[in-house]
Amino acid sequence: MNKKILSLALLVSLSGLATAQQETIEKRFKEKEAISHFTYLASDELMGRDPARPEMALAYNYIAKFLKKYKAQPIPGADGYFQNIPFNLSAPPKTGELMIGNTKYSQGEELLVLDGEAASGDYEVVDLGFGLEEDFAGKDVKGKVVITNVGAPDQMSPAALFALGRLKTARAQKAGAVALVERFNIPSVPWQLVANFLNRPTLGIDQGESSSLPYLWVKDAENSLSDGKVKNIQLNVAGKNNTKIEGKNVVAWIEGTDPELKDEYLLLSAHYDHVGVGTPDAEGDSIYNGARDNAVGTVAVMNAAKYFAKNPPKRSIILALWTAEEKGLLGSAYFAENPLIPLDKIIYNLNIDNGGYNDTEIITVIGLGRTSSDPLISQAVSEFGLEAIADPSPEQGLYDRSDNVNFARKGIPAPTFSLGFRAFDDEISKYYHKPGDHVDNFDLDYAVKYWKSYIRAAELIANDAAKPKWVAGDKYEQASKELYGDR
Repeated sequence: MNKKILSLALLVSLSGLATAQQETIEKRFKEKEAISHFTYLASDELMGRDPARPEMALAYNYIAKFLKKYKAQPIPGADGYFQNIPFNLSAPPKTGELMIGNTKYSQGEELLVLDGEAASGDYEVVDLGFGLEEDFAGKDVKGKVVITNVGAPDQMSPAALFALGRLKTARAQKAGAVALVERFNIPSVPWQLVANFLNRPTLGIDQGESSSLPYLWVKDAENSLSDGKVKNIQLNVAGKNNTKIEGKNVVAWIEGTDPELKDEYLLLSAHYDHVGVGTPDAEGDSIYNGARDNAVGTVAVMNAAKYFAKNPPKRSIILALWTAEEKGLLGSAYFAENPLIPLDKIIYNLNIDNGGYNDTEIITVIGLGRTSSDPLISQAVSEFGLEAIADPSPEQGLYDRSDNVNFARKGIPAPTFSLGFRAFDDEISKYYHKPGDHVDNFDLDYAVKYWKSYIRAAELIANDAAKPKWVAGDKYEQASKELYGDR
């Protein structure tokens, strides 16, 4: 047989295999069951899936029961199907004030007390730049207030601000400081937007003793408080209420079939929380059901669990439904820092998050163009009559605003598989974080295609002989080399 005939035969064989795998997904997919899960998770009964509300238990127990039913296995080290997370719910103080010279900063106006206990007094200030580990080195901060900029020079996304804030607070507490004050000086983010969002009870990961340290943001758009200009601060924080809450990531795994590749893992993830109960809309609806954000993604991972439990791929599968994404990507951050599977064994994270859709002919992949697995995702969605497109709104910074970024920072290739949108238009904003985000106004035919496409994309990546890689020059490529070495 000559080479041309051999190549043609191989192509036909591979095409037939792809068709057979697609047909298996079609055959095993139960639309009514999937829509039933979708309807329940986005129902009023769950009160918007707020991690701070008791109804959250209905959601995580429902998902865990499903994973158990379809024989996905608990991950060793987990609490059954849960990874428990210590949360701290911190309400705004009754009194929150800073005096710097003759200038007064008040809670909810120019000041936000984000965490910690009561504190009062006049304190010396130590300015530590961005508050990085090297900034703390050799500095005497005992009994003093540490003041820093928010974030870090190359890390200014909302998730990074909170993650770095937790690290800085822990450093300050360990070094004996009495408080951490960060200058909020990001020109692209309006202070009033931040104040409106954070001047209310906020959820964070309980850092033990460091959670008792007062942690504040002060408005400083003009950088008037930088360069060592502040020598002393009068601090008055009183009436701060902190409540301990146990959060739960829902996690499981399915063993792969290949003797060697089964020691590598594909992480399939989506956040199952939403924003809870809030301001009523014109119809008086105050429950933010979160069908698009992100019950549809939760059901995608549940469907994948059912399928792969009966049709395991070559690589092993981790199934993860994150909590508290809406509170600062907290559930995924906790897993990334406390992994139940070594991170260097996780070769890829196919994450799901959504704001909505305005084109049912496409899948929008946030991060398409950044990893070597892009062709497999494009192939998967095309098999179900859809087209994969890259992020059409990079100015929104979506890649760094979802759970995938907590794994990308570690070096793991990690795109987000989103509903189809070509722009952030009125169709998106009509439902995004609104009480009207219901199943009854969702195109369920499109939802089914979306769910099937996700399973197929995961299957192709899990069976591919080559390990996924970042495209050369990507900002997370170096982290990948540190995690995996040369591969």
